[in-house]
Amino acid sequence: MRYCYLILLLPYYVLAAEPSQQRQQDLDNMLKHDCGSCHGLPPKGGLGPSLMPEALAGKSDDFLLQTIQQGRPGTAMPPWQNFLNKEETLWLIKLLRQR
Repeated sequence: MRYCYLILLLPYYVLAAEPSQQRQQDLDNMLKHDCGSCHGLPPKGGLGPSLMPEALAGKSDDFLLQTIQQGRPGTAMPPWQNFLNKEETLWLIKLLRQR
């Protein structure tokens, strides 16, 4: 019986993982202005590497998630875990792969 309740809650958690419309706009703005200051506009590279879909094609979501959340020691890439949760970071990765 407990499993029935978990199955009913599953769609809620799936939907809850995607940021709200307002947060999506905030994240897109952050991507353009904060990330773009190093990765370029469009993000074809600059101080940081290209974030264009073809440049990300060989990189796993886990690698990109780790890089964004924890930063890259020894580089200018700071950790963003204080500003982005895992779901928001994955949403940004999905957005970058589509652009």
